[in-house]
Formats: sequence, C-alpha cells, structure tokens
Amino acid sequence: IVAWDADYRIEKGHFKAYNFKGSSWKKVHKKDAQIYLKNTYRVLLTRARQGFVIFIPKGCDEDLTRQSSFYDGIYSYLKEIGIKELCLSEEQ
Repeated sequence: IVAWDADYRIEKGHFKAYNFKGSSWKKVHKKDAQIYLKNTYRVLLTRARQGFVIFIPKGCDEDLTRQSSFYDGIYSYLKEIGIKELCLSEEQ
C-alpha cells in the first residue's frame, strides 16, 4: 500500500510539487526538487504491482492542510487512467 498525499497533486491538469513546512503546504520552486518528488512517486508506483493498493486520504475542507481539492484531482486522474476503486463507502 502506498499513501498518496498532497505533496504531489494535480492543479489545472498538471502535477505540482509541495513541501509541508510549519503549518502549511509550500510550493516547491527548485526544478531538481520537483523532479526528485516526481521520481519518488514513479519508483513507488512501479514496484510490485500485483496486489498493489494506492491510498488517497479523504480531504477535509475545515482543515486547510487537508483540503478536498488537494486529493480530488489525483483521485480523478487515477480513475481516468483505469485504476480500480476498492471501496466506495466508509462503511465497507
């Protein structure tokens, strides 16, 4: 299982890199750091794919560090490329 957090999210159709500093997310401006984060996810997502699970946290708009918009874009993207959802409700 890999948890996909808000450090690498989709905004306006493009992936954007962030670091969490203090009490908020800060955009990563250095190109090398952006590439490093992209490659981190690439490596994690290309290992042992049989039985592989990607966990995307449910956003909470009351918590500015976990807004739904941070996670909704990546969820939609993964669904678009054919990743199947395991559970549709919290009750299952």
